Amino acid sequence: MTRRKKRGLGRGVAIVGGAMSHFGAYPDKTSRDLMTEAYLDALATIDKGMDPADIEAIYVGNFLGELFEGQGHLGHIIADWLGLAPRPATRVEGACASSGLAFREAVLAVASGMYDVVLAGGVERMTNAPLENVHDYLAAAADVPFELHQAALTFPGLYAAMTTAYMAEYGASGEHLMSVAVKNHENGSLNPRAQFNVSLRDIMAQRAAGAEKKGRPVPQWRNEIDFLNDAAANPVVADPLRLFDCSPITDGASCVIVAAEEVAREYTDDVVAVTASAQASAGPFTTWRDGITGIPSARVAGRDAYEMAGVAPEDIDFAEVHDCFTIAEVMAIEDLGFFEPGKGAYASAEGRTARDSDRPINVSGGLKAKGHPVGATGTAQIQEVWNQLRGRAGERQITHKDLRLGLTHNVGGTGGTCAVHVLERI
Repeated sequence: MTRRKKRGLGRGVAIVGGAMSHFGAYPDKTSRDLMTEAYLDALATIDKGMDPADIEAIYVGNFLGELFEGQGHLGHIIADWLGLAPRPATRVEGACASSGLAFREAVLAVASGMYDVVLAGGVERMTNAPLENVHDYLAAAADVPFELHQAALTFPGLYAAMTTAYMAEYGASGEHLMSVAVKNHENGSLNPRAQFNVSLRDIMAQRAAGAEKKGRPVPQWRNEIDFLNDAAANPVVADPLRLFDCSPITDGASCVIVAAEEVAREYTDDVVAVTASAQASAGPFTTWRDGITGIPSARVAGRDAYEMAGVAPEDIDFAEVHDCFTIAEVMAIEDLGFFEPGKGAYASAEGRTARDSDRPINVSGGLKAKGHPVGATGTAQIQEVWNQLRGRAGERQITHKDLRLGLTHNVGGTGGTCAVHVLERI
């Protein structure tokens, strides 16, 4: 008989600090430089200050340090660089979910009573590798014999297959997905640490000015959708996905500091608790019994997170979800129960996930505009939700509703791994 145990944390866990480095392309910085930037900024966010000696352990998410930098065994390197050696430091790898898993390990370590204060973060330096190599490296996150060799697909091709299936089943179009890109760039324009700190309107104006300066015909785009339908401005990457459907290649780091609830108020009076930490796995998408218009590990991790937190999807005030491609955001908001299957694309086009809507999604700009340094994405999502719940997200702060519950959804590969966390302002 299959037994299903109701999960819960052994003791309360809270976040007391968090930050991300500037995301972008930094050829003169290493992973340790980027992580140092995020860590020092995270310490500066702790309201009552913290002696770094209070940090008892470190979990670092990193996917491809061996390939991007020729550096494996990154945990102890980060510990030494941050001045935290000889504390135990563990590198965690789960493809694009690496730091989501690092955060989960930190939460479980504190909840178990092993430690009271733990640093969790992630880092990836990606832009120094040639583009063709980056695609090959990232493909290792797929199930290579089945998704790559048997299905003969690139990583964008795998998500393009999901897109084609979704469009065929639900009648959605490329313009529905374009609305996701428009929204996330608009949000990213309000995030000073985003890789693309510009709206699509800004990009259009820059392109038009550049054409005029070079004496070329000035494009006559009426709006963002016109721009995104222009094959020259937004070429196809893997049909039907275009350039602006894809998250960029990024350098960056992020981290958060977690503490047992009973000691958290030594560091802040503005406590945000971790009320759920869930993780699920899935095989290659060729084995998904319910089709490829949603990710099974996300559905399970979402269900388990809601059960652990004692909430339902409608209780979540806002979320940061894993939009490595625009279709990934659409599938995520359905997998997490925010919208019914087949309705996510239409909801996005109707503005029902905008920053000022009832269900804001990816107010940070998401992976699409904020950037996607794969090892750093999970804890970048966490620190965004933490900042929003404390009312400290600057220009992009959600102000039209009282925020109590936020969710993060971090996916590795085509869905082989998914981590979902629920945070609560208490």
